[in-house]
Amino acid sequence: MRAAAFSTPRLDKMPRMFFSANPKDLKETDHSLLDDKTQKKRPKTLLSAAEVMQWSQSLEKLLSSQTGQDVFGNFLKSEFSEENIEFWLACEDYKKTESNLLHSKAEKIYKAFVHPDAAKQINIDFHTRESTAKKIKSPTPTCFDEAQKIIYTLMEKDSYPRFLKSDIYLNLINDLQASSLK
Repeated sequence: MRAAAFSTPRLDKMPRMFFSANPKDLKETDHSLLDDKTQKKRPKTLLSAAEVMQWSQSLEKLLSSQTGQDVFGNFLKSEFSEENIEFWLACEDYKKTESNLLHSKAEKIYKAFVHPDAAKQINIDFHTRESTAKKIKSPTPTCFDEAQKIIYTLMEKDSYPRFLKSDIYLNLINDLQASSLK
């Protein structure tokens, strides 16, 4: 059983592997609504089995890691639900937007994810969709919070548990652990 492999190696002695934190290097994950500054080449990051195993503690822990975001995004892409993490990341980026740019960025996010005809429409209820549409008319850094919370909860309760059991996640841990034995 794969779960038994988690506790056998000494995690404090594991080497770290290099992974690019650039989404384009991990199967073309598209975060096109992120700021250009955010989109720039991200530095290479060290990744250890211990760090990857910490992702199993919570979705918050997973999403706090740039590489975690990328790996989870690839998993969601394999399940045809990458719009969830793309929306969540766009909202996180939006919260840091300068006030003079809020309106245009809110429109882009709304059209891409919230609008009923959006190509990457997120799964939210009618009330939240309508409420968000009203809020972006006078945008604030929090106008997507309600929809973002719903998507976060959806990922946390649905996609995240499947991710932890997925070949993508388990193979990554196994590869990191195997490299420590060399």
